[in-house]
Amino acid sequence: MSIRCTVESAFFIAWSCLEKSGELGPPDESANFLLDSIEAQLRAGERRQLMLANRAIDAYRAAAAKGDAAAGREARPG
Repeated sequence: MSIRCTVESAFFIAWSCLEKSGELGPPDESANFLLDSIEAQLRAGERRQLMLANRAIDAYRAAAAKGDAAAGREARPG
């Protein structure tokens, strides 16, 4: 599987999970946060799409819990 497909799949998994749980904040900020998280993991060598997605979700939730604007000001804890 190509890196592009891996990123797309991981992003879709993370986005869908956060959207279904009602935790997703503003779309642009949320998308950037998730992609940045996935990209950082790829640079560290992670290639498993489910691991990429789960860690991005965890990072998003942690940032939202701290009130981090990068995770979306309107993100609601689940």
